Amino acid sequence: MVEKKTKKEKHSVGLGWRILFGLVVGIILGVIFYQNKTAITAMQNIGTMFIGLIQMVVLPIVLTSLTAGIAKMGDMHKLGRIGGKTIIYFELLSTVAILIGMIAGNVFQPGAHVDIHNLQASNISSYLSTAKAAGDHGVWSTVMDIIPTNFFGSLANDKMLQVIFFSVFFGLGTAAIGPKGQIIIDFLDAVAEVMFKVTNWVMQVAPIGVGALIGATVAQMGVSSLGSLGFFIFIAYATMIFFILVVLGAVLHIFGVNVFTLIKVLKEEIILAFTTASSEATLPRIVSKMEKFGVSQGVVSFVVPTGYTFNLDGSAIYQALGALFMAQAYGIHLTIEHQLTLLVVLMITSKGMAGVPGASFVVLLATVSTIGVPVQGLAFIAGIDRLVDMGRTVVNVVGNSAASIVISKSEKDFDEEKSIRYLASLND
Repeated sequence: MVEKKTKKEKHSVGLGWRILFGLVVGIILGVIFYQNKTAITAMQNIGTMFIGLIQMVVLPIVLTSLTAGIAKMGDMHKLGRIGGKTIIYFELLSTVAILIGMIAGNVFQPGAHVDIHNLQASNISSYLSTAKAAGDHGVWSTVMDIIPTNFFGSLANDKMLQVIFFSVFFGLGTAAIGPKGQIIIDFLDAVAEVMFKVTNWVMQVAPIGVGALIGATVAQMGVSSLGSLGFFIFIAYATMIFFILVVLGAVLHIFGVNVFTLIKVLKEEIILAFTTASSEATLPRIVSKMEKFGVSQGVVSFVVPTGYTFNLDGSAIYQALGALFMAQAYGIHLTIEHQLTLLVVLMITSKGMAGVPGASFVVLLATVSTIGVPVQGLAFIAGIDRLVDMGRTVVNVVGNSAASIVISKSEKDFDEEKSIRYLASLND
C-alpha cells in the first residue's frame, strides 16, 4: 500500500530541485572565485566531506543487503545462474559501448581538426605511476585479489569485490543453517534499514556538497577549458546520451520497461552522479530505489555493486572515443586491424583496471600505446577529464540500474505490482 504524503512533504521542494539549485550556485561561485586557491581548497574540502559521508554507508549497505538477499534466495544454483547472466550481460553491454564510442570517433573525427601543439598539457605523472602499478599486477593478481584474506581489512580498505565475495558466501552459509539463520537475516535487514535512513539524512546536505564540488571544478578550469576541446566534449556527451536512450532504451523495451520511466525514477541520482562524478555517491540510493521499483533484494544487491566494477559503459565509450581522438590529433591513420586491436585491448584492460583510482584515464594510458599513439598526448585531454567524467558517471549509474532490472526480469523475480505502486507514489 502506498503511503500518503503529508501536507509538509507535498509543499516542500524536492531533493532533485535543491540539488539543481546547488549546482547553479556552485557554477556561479566557481566563476566568481576563478583561480582563487583559498576558495578552491575550501570548496574541495566541503565536497570531499560530503563524498566521505556517502562512502561511510556504502560498504555497510552492500554487506547487509547482499548477505540478507542471498540468504533469502537460499539457492546456490539460482545464484550461479544470476552471476553467469550478470557477467555475460556486462561483457556484452561494455563491448557495445566500446563499439559505439569507436563508431562515433570514426564518423565525427573530433581530433581531426585539432592542432595538438596548441593544446595546453596537464600533469599526468600520477596517472602514469598508477597505470604502471596496475599493469605490473597482471590478470592473475586481479583475479586473486577478489578473495579476501582479512575481511575487516577489506572493509577498511574499501575493497568492494572482496566484500561482495565474502557477503555471497556468508549469505549462502546463513541460508544453509536453516531456521537458526533467521536471526542473522533479521539483524542484517535492520542494519540495512538503519543505513538507508542515515543515507537519507546525508542526502539532505547534498545541495551543499554538489555546489562545492562543481564550484571547485569551474574555479579550477574556467570556461576557457571548453575552447579547442569543446567538440570532443560535445561528441562524448552526444554519444553517451545516444547509448542511454537508444541502446539501454532498446534493452529495457525488450523487458517491458520504458527508459524514460527509469530516468524519472533516477532523476535525483542522475543529477547527483553528474555533479559529483562519483558512482559511489549514488550506490546506496540506487539499491534502495531499485528495490522499491520491484527488483528483488538479492539481485539488486549483487548486480549493482558488481556493475560498479565491471559494467562501466560510460567509461568504455570515453576510452574508445579518447583513443581515436588522440590518434586523429596526431595524424595517425588507424587501419581496421588497429581498431580491432583497440577493441580487444579495451575489453581486457577495462576489466583488469577495475577499482584502480582514475580507472578510465589509466585504461587509456594502458591502451593507446598499442595503436601507436604517444602516451604523452593524453596530457592534452587530462585537463577536461573531469568534465567528461561527469557524463560517463551518469551512464554508469543508469546502466547498472538497468542491468538490475534486466537480470531480475530474466529470472522472473521482478515484482510488477510493487513497481506499479512505486511509480504511482512518484506521481502523487
